[in-house]
Parts: sequence; structure tokens; C-alpha cells
Amino acid sequence: MQTSIYLAKLMGPVIGVAGVGFLLNRRAFLEMAKDFLDSTALIMLSGFLALVMGLAIINAHNIWVADWPVIITVFGWLSMVGGIVRITMPDVVRAIAQRMLAMTQFIAVEGVLLVALGGWLSFVGYLA
Repeated sequence: MQTSIYLAKLMGPVIGVAGVGFLLNRRAFLEMAKDFLDSTALIMLSGFLALVMGLAIINAHNIWVADWPVIITVFGWLSMVGGIVRITMPDVVRAIAQRMLAMTQFIAVEGVLLVALGGWLSFVGYLA
């Protein structure tokens, strides 16, 4: 449980702040995403970073329980898979991301979800 709390304390604020940033700077994030998608190198680099992060979480916290720590494990697996996909299929990632960004409220919805997830992880890490 100590590892779960540590990772919740680490991940919660980062995810929450990213969500607040999405909500406060929607146009800037949209422009950044468009610039990012123009670079295959950045897509692949983010894949390597996501793969390393996912593997680090899985190696430290591969806990499958019917309780909140499973969210951290799922996040690690999703990060690992996302990294693999970005490294091996950057053009597919680009096409999917461009379709998602074409949805006008995508950044706002993602921001709200990230604030909720980050807030909840921060709560269980620091206060619960």
C-alpha cells in the first residue's frame, strides 16, 4: 500500500495540473498538439517516455485488487501500450489524434477528466 500512496502522491498533482492547464489554456494546448503531431520524432520520443514510465509503474506496482490502487496499475499498462503504439505506428497515432482534436470540446472534456482523476489521486495519496 505504501507504493500505491507514493505513486498517487506523484501522479495526482501532475495529472491534476495538466487538466487545469488544458482548461485554462485550451487554444494553446490545441496549437501545441497540432505542432506536436507535425513531428514524427516527437510522437516517437513521447512513445519512448510513455513506455519507460509505464514499465516503471508496472514493475513497481503491478497490483490487481478490487480497490483504488488498481487505477495506478491500469495507468501503467495503458502508458506502456500507448508508448508501444506511438513507437511502432506514429502515423496511426497522428491520424487518431487529429480526429480527436477536430472535436471542438475535446480539450475541455479531457481537462475535466484529468482534474477529476488528479484530484482523486491526490486525495487518496495525501489525505485519505
